[in-house]
Amino acid sequence: MELTVKKFEELTVPELYEILKLRVDVFVVEQNCPYPELDGKDEAAWHVYLREDGRIIAYLRVLPPGLSFDTAAIGRVISAKRRFGIGTVLMREGIKVAKERLQADTIKIEAQTYARAFYEQLGFVQSSDEFLEDGIPHIEMTLIT
Repeated sequence: MELTVKKFEELTVPELYEILKLRVDVFVVEQNCPYPELDGKDEAAWHVYLREDGRIIAYLRVLPPGLSFDTAAIGRVISAKRRFGIGTVLMREGIKVAKERLQADTIKIEAQTYARAFYEQLGFVQSSDEFLEDGIPHIEMTLIT
């Protein structure tokens, strides 16, 4: 697997297309959830992804403070290959990017509730009551680095 970390303006058109296609395929089509996937936050994000056999198999974005929360945030976490530990590798890299490139001492996420245990094993703790985001149960979770 090959790790890539890029700012928006460093992404090539084919990379951006592949990232957006993966995000729409999972978050809109697979989860049957029409919502505004293009939210205006990508331009300020660090884009972190893993590539295998020439294609992106896992992706997330790291947002600076002030876009989603008053702290750094990680979002749009996707692994096309599930149950292989790829999501854990990707999240560790996302946390590293937030700490090193944004000097984050606190990172927040909005996790789908079913994934709580996955994020807890990375050190995140639930920091809100459950709420619906686009019809899907979510919770806020926080990691103090």
